[in-house]
Amino acid sequence: MIFPPPLTTADRARRGRTAQRRGIDAEAAACAALEQEGWTILGRRLRTEAGEIDAVAEKDGLLALLEVKSRPTLALAAACLSPRQRARLLGAAAILLAANPGWGRNGVRFDVLLVDAAGAVRRIADAFRQEA
Repeated sequence: MIFPPPLTTADRARRGRTAQRRGIDAEAAACAALEQEGWTILGRRLRTEAGEIDAVAEKDGLLALLEVKSRPTLALAAACLSPRQRARLLGAAAILLAANPGWGRNGVRFDVLLVDAAGAVRRIADAFRQEA
């Protein structure tokens, strides 16, 4: 079996910049799709001690904490949210909600927005919940 040569530091940095740019573009597409549906984006790339939430949106008092996943296909994107990421999102959400007590008057949920290579966006509303 023939293996490719190891990546150089410059190659890894270039891949990282490309992935970051794709992620930012996917988040912008996801937020634009939500705004077209009447959601108000309250924040993007919200960092906490527990981790980052890609975006937070509100509609009629319902708060959606959003995780955006971008892959070549929507199916691949849907399979990418790991249990570890869910735990990180739950921790970050607790911090954000404590800091913003007026958010989510009519409830809070976690939505996952999937973005494919063509820019199509699909939302999985109420994708997961904190286990009791």
